[in-house]
Amino acid sequence: MDAREAALRRAHEHALRWLASLPDRRIPARASVDETVRALGAELPDAPSEPADVVDLLATACEPGLTAFPSGRFYGFVVGGTEPAALAADWLVSAWDQNCVMRAASPACTAAEEIAGAWLLDLLGLPPGSAVGFTTGATMANFTCLAAARDTVLRRAHWDVARDGLAGGPAVRVLVGADRHMAVDLALRYLGLGAPEVVESDSQGRIRPPALRRALDRADTRRPTLVVLQAGDIHTGAFDPFPETVQAAREAEAWVHVDGAFGLWAAASPRHAHLTQGCSAADSWATDAHKTLNVPYDCGLALVRDPSALRAAMGLRGDYLIQHERGDPVDKVPELSRRGRAFPVWAALRSFGRSGVADLVDRLCRHARAFADGVAGIDGARVLNDVVFTQVCADFGDDARTERVLARVLEDGTAWISGSTWRGRRVIRISVSNWSTTDTDVARALDAIRRAADATAR
Repeated sequence: MDAREAALRRAHEHALRWLASLPDRRIPARASVDETVRALGAELPDAPSEPADVVDLLATACEPGLTAFPSGRFYGFVVGGTEPAALAADWLVSAWDQNCVMRAASPACTAAEEIAGAWLLDLLGLPPGSAVGFTTGATMANFTCLAAARDTVLRRAHWDVARDGLAGGPAVRVLVGADRHMAVDLALRYLGLGAPEVVESDSQGRIRPPALRRALDRADTRRPTLVVLQAGDIHTGAFDPFPETVQAAREAEAWVHVDGAFGLWAAASPRHAHLTQGCSAADSWATDAHKTLNVPYDCGLALVRDPSALRAAMGLRGDYLIQHERGDPVDKVPELSRRGRAFPVWAALRSFGRSGVADLVDRLCRHARAFADGVAGIDGARVLNDVVFTQVCADFGDDARTERVLARVLEDGTAWISGSTWRGRRVIRISVSNWSTTDTDVARALDAIRRAADATAR
């Protein structure tokens, strides 16, 4: 116990030092992979080491190679920080060391999942009683939901994929918008469904309802069909028009899945819930808790209206498992071994409360609009999307200058902004996802963008 306590104390000290550095540190890492390998030591020692010394080495060797993802000035990709209660809860998860797959083996895990799951359904305006599975992230949440969808539509076509596999069965048709996230295609590939059929999207990445209807009308009505919609386009933040698209899919007897990795949380805000109007009529939804909710990695959420569909796709039986008649967490996700992801989610929701989650969403959106206004005022810059949620896309006249601006911003180190290609042009993409981002953080980042733009204008 002395060695364990010493190691934990040392880790606590290093963690506090790291967190205290975030307000002022450069966002990009200072050390390369090779430099970090040399600092860690590539050779496995012959003799044991004291745990506290190992922690010291790990922290000091890795710190220069860390990117300040948790900083309020990180706007790359779509990643949140870690809300304090969720961070502390995640430390307890590691200390408790529970395998959260069986109700009987770890009652606390199941209790946290049931409470957090019910709270999530309430906040997101989804049907009460839907199944909630805690996955690694949105990719596996999409996989999990689409597995339930695949098996269900094949079952309706009198094909048992669990027993007979996919070979020889009816081909499943999957319709997606042209601007869906690549994680959807990846999940479909994992599921053996191949490339989806692409439906036209509008200038903001929203699937066009008439185009979807035409695609559905072309389908053999006997062919099993999935329709994948999105809540929050990765570039624009736009939301598919759910009332029209879900209705069209319903008329075609298709399963409707919504990829809402970060955007599904709009439903938790009275001010932004209109963006998800009609979304609750779908059959399944995928989102990330480590994005907009700001819990630690890894934590995705697979939500399925019909719990029996999810259980049929994910459930398993084993003679050595202690399985409960009321069902177990193992029936909802792919992993047989996993950590207690629901504990940090419960902690974040309990800490924020209903109004706090709404305030968080509203604050992120307000910062995104401030970014859009600030960038629009920079000479030569253009904001390219309608800023309806937390994403801002801009360019600086041509691809070459946009790339130079982005490189200058990253070299400056004040903020991290991602580059991307959207609608055939290079863009900078600002994703506001961190609970700790302040007005000052936004102002500092905008100053860095202005400096970069000025430097590249000469």
